[in-house]
Amino acid sequence: MLLFTLFLAFVASLSADEGMWMLQLLKHQKYADMKALGLKLQDYDIYNPDGSSLKDAVVQFGRGCTGEVVSSQGLVLTNHHCGYSYIQNHSTLENNYLENGFWAATPTEELPNPGLTVTFIEKIDDVTDYVKQCLTRDKAQDKDGVFFLSPTYLNRIARERFGEDSLKRTKGVEVEIKAFFNGNQYYLFTKKIYSDIRLVGAPPSSIGKFGADTDNWMWPRHTGDFSVFRIYADKNGEPADYSPDNRPLKPRRWLKISTKGVRENDFTMIMGFPGTTNKYYTSWEVAERRDIDNAVRINMRNIRQKAMLKEMLKDPAVKIQYAAKYSTSTNAYKNAIGTNWAIDLRDFEALKKEQQDKLLKWAQKKKMPQYAQALDQMDNIVKQRGDYRFRSWMLNEGILRGVEFASAPTAAADSLLKALDEGNEVAVAKYIAALQIDYRKFADKNYNPAVDKAVSTAMLSEYVRLVPRDQQPLIFRELYRRFNGNVTSAIEYVFDRSIFASEQNMQRFLASGDKARLLREDPMFLFAKSVREEDRRLRKELSRFDNPFDMARRTYLEGLLKMDGANVHFPDANATIRLSYGQVKGYAPRNAVSYDYQSTMDGVVQKEDPNNWEFVVPDKLKELYQTADFGNYKTPDGKMPVAFIATTHTTGGNSGSPVMNGNGELIGLNFDRNWEGVGGDIQYLPDYQRSIIVDIRYVLFIIDKYADTKRLIEEMDIM
Repeated sequence: MLLFTLFLAFVASLSADEGMWMLQLLKHQKYADMKALGLKLQDYDIYNPDGSSLKDAVVQFGRGCTGEVVSSQGLVLTNHHCGYSYIQNHSTLENNYLENGFWAATPTEELPNPGLTVTFIEKIDDVTDYVKQCLTRDKAQDKDGVFFLSPTYLNRIARERFGEDSLKRTKGVEVEIKAFFNGNQYYLFTKKIYSDIRLVGAPPSSIGKFGADTDNWMWPRHTGDFSVFRIYADKNGEPADYSPDNRPLKPRRWLKISTKGVRENDFTMIMGFPGTTNKYYTSWEVAERRDIDNAVRINMRNIRQKAMLKEMLKDPAVKIQYAAKYSTSTNAYKNAIGTNWAIDLRDFEALKKEQQDKLLKWAQKKKMPQYAQALDQMDNIVKQRGDYRFRSWMLNEGILRGVEFASAPTAAADSLLKALDEGNEVAVAKYIAALQIDYRKFADKNYNPAVDKAVSTAMLSEYVRLVPRDQQPLIFRELYRRFNGNVTSAIEYVFDRSIFASEQNMQRFLASGDKARLLREDPMFLFAKSVREEDRRLRKELSRFDNPFDMARRTYLEGLLKMDGANVHFPDANATIRLSYGQVKGYAPRNAVSYDYQSTMDGVVQKEDPNNWEFVVPDKLKELYQTADFGNYKTPDGKMPVAFIATTHTTGGNSGSPVMNGNGELIGLNFDRNWEGVGGDIQYLPDYQRSIIVDIRYVLFIIDKYADTKRLIEEMDIM
């Protein structure tokens, strides 16, 4: 009873700041609360289906970040780490933009980025009734009962509703139906996608990534985590592939920028595209996440990162090659550690069980046994899939992610072998060319065989230690038969013999008269095929549980919505546009420790370590600090603000999200969460959870004073 009381108190404390709310429902759900905290706008200023609103200035940057339009010329701000791979792609040893930064002095110097897109949300429609009608209509086709969550099916009926002819006539427009609350609700999103996106500016990594992995997920933070891009369109303002004739986009809306700064308890709101949360986990899933998913990830990534970093610190060229790979790996690694900490600190298992018990009690009173049946089924499935899940996570983290040569392409090799066996000379020539193209893609500028060898040795040694021998991929029989279980010897053999191990090996293969034998015996190809087959087998085993689990969860969430009311809950994040709100506020993570809400450049200088690449401070930045040349961007007491924190509820995908004040003016860019708050993906932590935000004044200061790129400052509406 005490635990239940604590749970209710905990839930009540979340009502102010918890939530990733859907824009079109704000008026009915949270608008009054936002006004009480300090919002000065009308609900239609945030989302207006019939006119321009703040929503129109917020974009999905690429497929996993958020950005905001900040000028009438299509200028977009996002995080440095969101633009990192594109900055890296333009970097060489001679022009190392990661190291030195990049600033286009003129529009003609802005750099194109093939594959990068920026997406606007044009319209959001409730299509729940439509989808349910279609599901009934197409029931005979849905033999396995999977259509209700199938992206393929949902997007098919989205196109059907919008009209294929209309889509063909409208440049860059896509439509997508997303399921919410596991198929209890559905919304259709009409999108406009631009594909000519150019890099305009980026600070050096010593600013944009200051603190790097040591400071990741930590507060206080002193990182200028931003980069600048521009959207280009054709002469009519429509999406178009890159062309030198394209022009900067004239957007419907852009954000005004406030340099007034923030104070504790100020209202803030964030709009963006949060990726995934698990608020509606059951207690059994919480334990599974902690004891299998996170435990495996923490262990295997720790091993991978140590091996990778050792090689990176030996050679500057390797550091450039593996910078993005290392950063991506550490991000999820620290998240897993922080999530497990939160699960245990607040006993998420017990909290979720209390929610389940509350529903069971209500359902029993209402004589609705389906909700108890759904929970029983979810419990049983989690137990049944445990062994397969562990093996799948070990294969994924230990080999598919950790061993680069496991991704060696095999399709052209298989086709070439068939052509050789058939004596088809035309096909042989075709697939030899294809094999060489595959090799160039695999061994690209970001691949180093020596690094792959070192990391793979560490990863496979741990994999064979933890996974029982009879549950390893079939290729591992060769490890024991030929090499007596010696991983180092096996990997030396792979890199000595494989066609894909080096340019020399590829040339030796091309000159050989015995290509068929070499292909059949190639150890890299054999390894890649075997681990992929094991992955397919494990996925197939696990997939048996997916549909019954999804249907049970749909029933469980249906019960929660009926019990509490439709407007009480927000759906889990699913990369659709959401709004979070809260206040600028410090926090006290543990006894006798408290953190202020604002960091300044004093902290940059205090953290400086010229012998540690994570904490190097550029000379020009130090000079600006020493002379206090902060322009109009300083605080009233003469300090240069860098970052601040707020109680807003965010997750991955919110990187680059605009942080706005009560007037809807841009005051910062969200770029991280604190260590103590990453468990908020499962359960919001009001006392601990904070969004970490680069202060817009620091962004402007770097552009203006450090980069001396005043053309961008003049382009923005700065208040």
